[in-house]
Amino acid sequence: MKLFAVPLLILALTGANLPSSPSLGLAEGRCRTDEIGPALMINVTGLKDRGGTMKAELYPANDQDFLADDNVLINAGKTFRRVVIDVPAAGNVQMCIRAPSAGTYGLSLLHDRDGNRKFGLSIDGVGFGSNPKSLGPFKPKIAVGRVVAGNGITPVNVRMMYRRGLMSFGPIK
Repeated sequence: MKLFAVPLLILALTGANLPSSPSLGLAEGRCRTDEIGPALMINVTGLKDRGGTMKAELYPANDQDFLADDNVLINAGKTFRRVVIDVPAAGNVQMCIRAPSAGTYGLSLLHDRDGNRKFGLSIDGVGFGSNPKSLGPFKPKIAVGRVVAGNGITPVNVRMMYRRGLMSFGPIK
């Protein structure tokens, strides 16, 4: 039974129901110069290395829509925002993502270490708004990604997790 759990995690993290377009949600998610909000300023910690890209995605705050396919969410008129940056060679890693309004959302991050725009189970890292201590092989519930965006810029700290062992993710030790 556990052997089927890893493919389920991969499907959950990649939103594999329909093909995704890398540009979906970018225009809505990108913060503007002198952004006043509502937006999340994400401080990323715990990176394994400084290669590849970081992708932040904002979802509706319910289990059904959290980590759902971007095409499905957008076609249904639901919240979906995405920001992608190259990981800076040094210094703090910060990402700003706009929210449609103040409120509760689901936040996920992907450290795409090889830059191929796909989740690689053995190499890539993940992070979520509530900073869980570990992540099992099943699709996470909204509780692990829940964040609250205020009317202005809301700071959020996200600690990245990478594969540990056969079936779990956790922060680098």
